[in-house]
Amino acid sequence: MIAFLGQGRMGVPMARRLVEAGHQVTVWKRGLGPVRAAVEGADLVITMLRDGEAVEEVLTQALEGLRPGTTVVEMSTIGPSAVRRLRELLPPSVALVDAPVLGSVGPAADGTLTVLAGGDVSACRSVLSVFGNVVELGPLGAGAALKVAVMGALVPAQVLLAETFAYGEAHGVPREALAGVLAQTPLGTLASRIAAPADETRYALGLAAKDVRLGAWEGATMARAAEARLDAAVEAGFGERDVTSIATYVAEEPVRASTGSRAVAVNPGSVPATNGFYSHAVRVGDMLYVSGQAAFDERGELVGEGDMTAQAEAVFQNIGEILADQGAGFEDIAFIRTYLTDMDQRFAYGEVRRKYITGTPPASTTVEVSKLFMPGLMLEIDLIVALP
Repeated sequence: MIAFLGQGRMGVPMARRLVEAGHQVTVWKRGLGPVRAAVEGADLVITMLRDGEAVEEVLTQALEGLRPGTTVVEMSTIGPSAVRRLRELLPPSVALVDAPVLGSVGPAADGTLTVLAGGDVSACRSVLSVFGNVVELGPLGAGAALKVAVMGALVPAQVLLAETFAYGEAHGVPREALAGVLAQTPLGTLASRIAAPADETRYALGLAAKDVRLGAWEGATMARAAEARLDAAVEAGFGERDVTSIATYVAEEPVRASTGSRAVAVNPGSVPATNGFYSHAVRVGDMLYVSGQAAFDERGELVGEGDMTAQAEAVFQNIGEILADQGAGFEDIAFIRTYLTDMDQRFAYGEVRRKYITGTPPASTTVEVSKLFMPGLMLEIDLIVALP
C-alpha cells in the first residue's frame, strides 16, 4: 500500500497516476484526519508538500504510524539540508529516498516528469517510474541538491527574460519581434513562455521564489537578485499566479513608478483574513502602516468576549505575525494608537502590552470611544513601524 501525503496542483495528478497504475493508494491532505492513520500499514509513504517545514511537520505527525521496513519518498523541493534533517527525524528502520521532480502539471498527469532520485531506490524504483524517467544520482540528498541547482538556473533566467521584454517594450521593440529573435537562441523555449504569460498556474510564482531561495547561497548574485524580484512580485499579489507572470509584474513596474504608487499591501497568511476592503498593513519604503487590529480568530469570530486580557493577547499576537512577516519586531514600532471602549480597562490592557513592548516605549496615543465596528470588541490597535 502507498500513502500519498499532500495534494495541490502536482499532488493530485501524481496520486491519480499511481491509482491508474494499479496501486492501492491512501491520499492524505490537511483536514482529512490524523497523518498517523493515513500511513499505518503503508509500505511506501510519498510526501509532496509546499516546503521543508511542512514536510517535517507532517512526517513528525506520521512517526507513530510508520512501521519498520517502510520507505519514505520525499518528492517536494526542499533542498539537501532539509533532507538531512528528515533522516535524523525518521527512525533507522524507515528508509528515506529524496526524489524531487522536474516538470509541471501537464507532465505530472502524463507521467513524463523527470524524477531526480537520491538514496537507495531499490524499494521504490518501479513506483517512481510511474511518474516518468527516473534519474538515479547516488547518495541521499543528491536528488534534492540537483533540483535546487537546476531551479537556480531556470528561475533567474525567467526573471532575466522578463526584464529583457520590459526593456524592449520601453524602447519601442515589438514583443513579437523580440520573441522571434530569442526563439533562435538557446533561450528560445523559456522566451516563448515569458512572451505570453500563462493564465493557468502550472508553477506558482510563490513556489519559484521559495525554490530559488534554497539555492541563493552567499555570493550567488543572480539567484539573490531573482529572489528579490520574485519576493516583490509575491508582495504585489502575484504569488499564486504562474511564474511566467513575472513578465507582467516587471512590465507594470514603470506604470507603478510613474503614478507615484509605492505602496505594497501586506496580508500574511498567518493572520485572519480581511474582508477584502482593506489590507492588514501597507509598506511604503522603509515604513509599515498597520491597520487597526482587533480580536478575531481565523474564522472571523470574536475572541474573548468581555475579557480585555484575552482580547489584548489576541491582538498583539496578530501584530507579532504581521511584524515578523516583514522582518520586524515589537522594538521597531514607532507609533501605537489604542482605542478602548472602556478606559477603566486600560490597566488590564497595559499589563498585556508591557509583555510585548519591552524596550524603548514608542510614541503612543490611547483614546476612549463609545463603540467599535463590531459588538463585543473592547479594543483596536493601529501602528506605524520603522522597518529594519
